[in-house]
Amino acid sequence: MTRPIKKETIHANGIDIGIYTTDFDNEYISLTDIAKYRSIQPSITIHNWLRGRDVIDFLGLWEALHNPDFKLIEFDKFRENAGSNAYVFSIDFSGV
Repeated sequence: MTRPIKKETIHANGIDIGIYTTDFDNEYISLTDIAKYRSIQPSITIHNWLRGRDVIDFLGLWEALHNPDFKLIEFDKFRENAGSNAYVFSIDFSGV
């Protein structure tokens, strides 16, 4: 049975930022809400964040620590290209 997702909201610089959790041990902050501070189109801001090598390295580390099915060798392809002008990290923004 799936636990219900609980949402709380914090307020920073006039922006409401959602915090989500199912167990109150692991909380997730909405990047979309934070990106709304920078742009009326948060998907563009998030897209730009995901191009940076530091962000890609952080995501790889997080996945390696928390995802037993993480494919490190396949991830290396992303890491090699991260930060270059031609690099585009494709994600689904339909929910943003």
